[in-house]
Amino acid sequence: MAQTDAAPRQDIITNILLLKRMKPLVSVIIPMYNASPFIGEALESVLASTYRPIEIVVTDDGSTDDSLSIVQRYASEHKEIVVLSQPNRGASAARNHAIRQSKGEYILPVDADDHIHPMYIEEAEQILESRPEVRVVGCRAEYFGDRCGEWITPPFSKELLARKNMINACSMYRRADWNRTKGYMETCAAREDWDMWLSLFEQGGEYVCLPDIRFYYRIRKGSKRIHDRKLKRQLVDEINRRHHAYMQRYLGGPLHYHRSWSKFLNKFRSVRQEGEFDRWTEGEMMFERRNTLRLTDGVVVKQFATPSLLRGLWYGLIASSKAVRSYQYAYRMQGLTPAPIAYREVRICGILRESWYACNKSECTHTFNELIGATDFPNREHILSAIGQFTAQLHQQGILHQDYSGGNILFNDDGSKIEVIDLNRIHFHKRLSRKQRLRNFERLNIDREALRMIASAYAEAMNEDAATDAEYIITHRWHKHVKQGLTNL
Repeated sequence: MAQTDAAPRQDIITNILLLKRMKPLVSVIIPMYNASPFIGEALESVLASTYRPIEIVVTDDGSTDDSLSIVQRYASEHKEIVVLSQPNRGASAARNHAIRQSKGEYILPVDADDHIHPMYIEEAEQILESRPEVRVVGCRAEYFGDRCGEWITPPFSKELLARKNMINACSMYRRADWNRTKGYMETCAAREDWDMWLSLFEQGGEYVCLPDIRFYYRIRKGSKRIHDRKLKRQLVDEINRRHHAYMQRYLGGPLHYHRSWSKFLNKFRSVRQEGEFDRWTEGEMMFERRNTLRLTDGVVVKQFATPSLLRGLWYGLIASSKAVRSYQYAYRMQGLTPAPIAYREVRICGILRESWYACNKSECTHTFNELIGATDFPNREHILSAIGQFTAQLHQQGILHQDYSGGNILFNDDGSKIEVIDLNRIHFHKRLSRKQRLRNFERLNIDREALRMIASAYAEAMNEDAATDAEYIITHRWHKHVKQGLTNL
């Protein structure tokens, strides 16, 4: 009978030991830049953790002091430490690089000048293991260095998170959840932890704050937190761009520069759109001046500059906005311009303040500007003739592009496809006079011979005399080019 009882007890002991061995790996992520006075203390605080297994992945972000050699010395003595290096790209890029190279089931970011409590990882891991609905585990925090005392933050709510951050950067979350985000924001070097929490809670879930102080945040002169305050407007713009749906859900519209007023101000805000737009709010910046162009998954999104109040009133109450005109005109010009997808307008008290237009990325890879001064451009003569024929096609359909310039005419390698963009200044006519048509070439700032090739193909398509058309086009150059001596003739 004693032997029978011993077997179950042995099974229990074996299971307990097996469970201990199966505890998940936690990856502690430390971005580092010129942190030689502090990095040793940060590493010691993590190594003192009661939880195992851990790995400590440090990314040196192009330090110019001896930070890297300090970490390498620690790594030679502690197998938990993994050292990575990259050219200086900022804390977000360093974190993303470390997380991609890490192996843990859970992620805990720690800055190179901060400390954590020995019990922090163990307590946070227990919450995440036992409560799958929890997305992030944080803790109470305390200042040290140039300031002392507890870091007091308001109670967590998803609505308040839309306006301000109340979760410290040193909080633990699942790798699987991070994989569903786009990583830490690298486009603005401010409050990237806030951006990450928004990304994680867009997936739903809850937040738990441990009841004890488990994180120690160093305050020092010139710290990143102080620097971040200077980037407030850029940060708000990026948060709106990356988290449009979250802001819409909890604020009824975008985050405003006066963040606490956002929900109130959005009561006076109206949105008009056609087509699917929300998924195109992010993307790689292609062009940035008055207007901006972004590319996402083969879709180009143009954001028009904010109009003056007078123009905003005009576009909001009387005339169609540039975004609406671009969208509507693209539908009328099927095959002559990239296919339209959507537009969006934002009005406040009826006054237009923001507008976007989205279309497919053109298959054409060149602009007319590339032909200027490039007499050896491959297939140049054929392409110039194709542009002449394309222009005739526009004019035959009564389409007059008021900004028919080098940057707005696209073509592919062999000239078999030509497209025109920047449509908001297009006019449609039943019939165009000869003067209107030939003056439409005035912004094509290219040499005489090239203009003759264009005019020859154009005249043939229009049943006109090529020499006469060429002479008119060359003579009536755009006054701005002539005045500035930029005629390229």
